[in-house]
Amino acid sequence: MIGREFLEKTTYRHLGPSEQARGIAQPQLQLTPERDGRLLIDLPKPRETPLRQMPLAAAIDRRVSVRSYAAAPLTIAELSWLLWCTQGVREVILHQATLRTVPSAGARHALETYLLVNRVTGLRPGLYRFVAIGHQLLEMDGLQDPCLLIRAACLGQQMVTGSAVTFIWTAVIRRMTWRYGARGYRYVFLDAGHVCQNLYLAAQDVGCGVCAVAAFDDEAMNRILGINPEEQFTVYLATLGKVEAAG
Repeated sequence: MIGREFLEKTTYRHLGPSEQARGIAQPQLQLTPERDGRLLIDLPKPRETPLRQMPLAAAIDRRVSVRSYAAAPLTIAELSWLLWCTQGVREVILHQATLRTVPSAGARHALETYLLVNRVTGLRPGLYRFVAIGHQLLEMDGLQDPCLLIRAACLGQQMVTGSAVTFIWTAVIRRMTWRYGARGYRYVFLDAGHVCQNLYLAAQDVGCGVCAVAAFDDEAMNRILGINPEEQFTVYLATLGKVEAAG
């Protein structure tokens, strides 16, 4: 099976010297925020977002996947908080690494966050990319009906159109393979798990539910995002929205 072969071929005995070991310059720490007229939005400071302050033990105990959401929108301050919890940059070290709110193998942080915004106050619906260093959003080139396109790419799952926002995580793979070679492909999927679990837990502090999405058409998602899968590819998604009030 190809999965078993992947595990075998990415064991240490099959790995040669990495690009880092060969003295090749490392890739950029994040995608460059383009300045071609697209809107670059400064997000509210995440630590100023009103929160429920749910104890961690309670958040872990109550963690479930939620597939149906209330019509209430997310605020841009709440979105800022969730982005901070899932990819927030605490420190940039000598332009060589970032320390963030989630772990990553070797602090490589190969993930990029895209957002399908359906209902967020202060943002028009559409597709955005999170610029983690700077804590900003970049509005992507206008796609007609990105919500419907992404739902179709997620095999028709209705929660994509019902969400207030859908998180889409991609991997810029050379950030990881520069240090770890082919074994780095393993690590980006581990990193995505750390990020999504943070989203599940943090969402409860702003009255939201989350559902992770691993069932998607890889080629379709990469086309929608306009990325070259040889260099960057979709890894994981999660829908998020306000939870229906009890009773």
